[in-house]
Amino acid sequence: MSRSSLKRILQSYGTVLALAVIVASFSLIRPDKFCTLTNFINITRQISLLVMISLGTTLVMSVNEFDLSVGSMASLGGIIAAVLAVKGLPMAVCFLLPVIISFFIGLLNGWVVARFRVLSFITTLGMSTVLSGVIYRLSGGATIFEGIPKSFSFLGTAKLGRIPLLSILMVVFVALFFFLLEHTTLGRKFYAIGGNEETAKIAGIRVKKYKTIAFALCAVMACVTGMLIASRVGSANTTAGDGYFLQSYAAVFIGCTVSRKGIPNAVGTLVGAAILGILANGLTILQMPSYMQNIITGGIIILAVIAQKAGHGDAA
Repeated sequence: MSRSSLKRILQSYGTVLALAVIVASFSLIRPDKFCTLTNFINITRQISLLVMISLGTTLVMSVNEFDLSVGSMASLGGIIAAVLAVKGLPMAVCFLLPVIISFFIGLLNGWVVARFRVLSFITTLGMSTVLSGVIYRLSGGATIFEGIPKSFSFLGTAKLGRIPLLSILMVVFVALFFFLLEHTTLGRKFYAIGGNEETAKIAGIRVKKYKTIAFALCAVMACVTGMLIASRVGSANTTAGDGYFLQSYAAVFIGCTVSRKGIPNAVGTLVGAAILGILANGLTILQMPSYMQNIITGGIIILAVIAQKAGHGDAA
């Protein structure tokens, strides 16, 4: 096999091969704990929330922008849903109203970025701070758990046979976002804007409109994730979404390496989240200290970013 052929194979399948190597390694080291159906089902549940919030960041990154407010948006979604549940509102309202609110918050983020050409880093960082204040006002800075009805926990804890509902929702969302990005005009316009904004304008694409839509959908997915986090644990923490912020972008960056073009994509994001989740699961089984888990995970993220940039370079 020639060097160029090997390089093409690694560019096309390197990330998937890395995932296979990680799974094989943990399976060989601890087959009794890691390589079991129960553990694999558990992994799908563990990564489900990360995958869902990461699909939103995938959309924003597809238009070459970033949303730093996804963590706060997730926390706010959980808090609003829990507050409404405590007040005794129907569950449909508890889970639908936060989605509507998050949609408009995302529209505002996108409108500011697109209309005034403000850096998305600055805009969404400011929005994250605003949302933190709103969260504190709604919750008083405390975890909301008293008075939450049992029905609130259904989405986060229900199972279909042995399969958690969260795992099923993850698969459904991945399929939806794959279809949106790969097989719709909206997805093609997102990629066109992310590839070259000026060229997209010349082609007649309304860049401001589609950037705004991307931010709105990203906020919705963050909110949905936050509500499911609250539903899963039966309470709403003011910082519940914070831990998903960096992890979501790590999943997307790793996922970019699944595509030879080095672009954000739904299947790649799923693979990226799976790598992070399986690493965390396997290292925990091996009783690896948390700081070593952070070092290993961080190293993989850095390698993924380098690989993603290299992919862009080759494409150019």
